[in-house]
Amino acid sequence: MGIKTYNPYTPSRRHMTGSDFSEITATKPEKSLTVSLKKNAGRNNQGKITVRHRGGGNRRKYRIIDFKRRKDGIPATVATIEYDPNRTANIALIHYVDGEKAYILAPEGLKVGATVMNGPEAEVRVGNCLPLELIPVGTMIHNIELHPGKGGQMVRSAGNGAQLMAKEGKYATLRLPSGEMRMVPIVCRATVGVVGNGDHNLINIGKAGRKRNMGIRPTVRGSVMNPNDHPHGGGEGKTGIGRPGPSTPWGKPALGLKTRKKNKQSNKLIVRRRDGRALSK
Repeated sequence: MGIKTYNPYTPSRRHMTGSDFSEITATKPEKSLTVSLKKNAGRNNQGKITVRHRGGGNRRKYRIIDFKRRKDGIPATVATIEYDPNRTANIALIHYVDGEKAYILAPEGLKVGATVMNGPEAEVRVGNCLPLELIPVGTMIHNIELHPGKGGQMVRSAGNGAQLMAKEGKYATLRLPSGEMRMVPIVCRATVGVVGNGDHNLINIGKAGRKRNMGIRPTVRGSVMNPNDHPHGGGEGKTGIGRPGPSTPWGKPALGLKTRKKNKQSNKLIVRRRDGRALSK
């Protein structure tokens, strides 16, 4: 998918870019696979804000995506490639030969009219989903399960792909987009190919109003607040934060503090962290 630019008839238009949606083949989603989304603007069931800077935004319908891909041995034809406002990747509507419809993540190179299949008997081809034990070493994959049968949880955003590096015993070793090397049970499933819409990260938002359309409200720096509103606030003019390190609005350490538990169960499955260091046992 390409990137389009705009004539600079306002200052904000000068650097704004957007997707040209050249891959999109349908403008309306499949009604049976959409549900309404209730807005909560970052508030919990008590009405308290638990996530700041959320609110407003255009209305969306949620598309039900089949991350599990458990309909084995039945071929499906790609009917449309569609835009999904809930994720960076595009989605593909597939029609199984028995009449069932489903949405899947659209990998790079998947075209309308192509045939995809799930299960152990599927070929190693873009868009097909099969267990890691049947995928050749070196293949690029996405939508990877962490636990058999739970559905794909890793490598699902636009332009991402993991590489299958090795298979040994009960585990397959993957190199994730972050650079982390991680072991996953070899019976877990993954989809062949790289997630499409890889140009998504090149889009320049261009103006504040476009961010508001996404449901993101302004973020104010702590250093420009009053001291009763933020630990960084107060002082005459531009002043330092006045403490050993940066803090959250509630006084907790921020920006660089490691929050991962030392005894986390899945640590033993991480071969190399994304910073290049081996994980200490």
